[in-house]
Amino acid sequence: MSEETPGFDEKPEVPDAGQNDAEPKAADSAKEEAAAPAGDASQDVALLAQLDQARTALSERTADLQRLQAEYQNYRRRVERDRITVKEIAVASLLTELLPTLDDVGRAREHGELVGGFKSVAESLETVAAKMGLQQFGKEGEPFDPTIHEALMHSYAPDITEDTCVAILQPGYRIGERTIRPARVAVAEPQPGAAPKSESAEGEAPSDKDTDAPDKG
Repeated sequence: MSEETPGFDEKPEVPDAGQNDAEPKAADSAKEEAAAPAGDASQDVALLAQLDQARTALSERTADLQRLQAEYQNYRRRVERDRITVKEIAVASLLTELLPTLDDVGRAREHGELVGGFKSVAESLETVAAKMGLQQFGKEGEPFDPTIHEALMHSYAPDITEDTCVAILQPGYRIGERTIRPARVAVAEPQPGAAPKSESAEGEAPSDKDTDAPDKG
């Protein structure tokens, strides 16, 4: 038979392997592209969380540093205040021991016995004590103040209007605002029932001399 069997010369259509492989790859790449934005977003969230943690830690460390600085400043001020207090106590203790000697110097000066070499030594001692802050106080005629005066004698006087120091028996001493010995004084009070001097002067009647004086001219 010379007739050809139909269909044997035609090649069957075979699917392209490369085309078939490309389709899964395209699908995978599409999935990766779809998954990429989600991964970037989660990474950004994680970075923001770490940044917040770092900021919180920085704020805590800054607060700790500020608190430590404040405590250190308070400590320095307290140490300086204590140092000054200890120095003042030591100086006051030393000068208190010197007060009897200064009293002897004052009595010698009052009696004219502060002469020669003793005078130079006494004046040097008083100068050193003054440089250390010692101040003498107490004067006759000043108002009596029980916080700085100690009354050893008491009397009445008609020509005063308030309690007054009429005599300084022993001077007082202070260092700055701190009194280390009160001034020992004699105090006079106004005479009971006596009118103040100013009122009695105003109420006096004109004397006979003034009334009997002839008019001039």
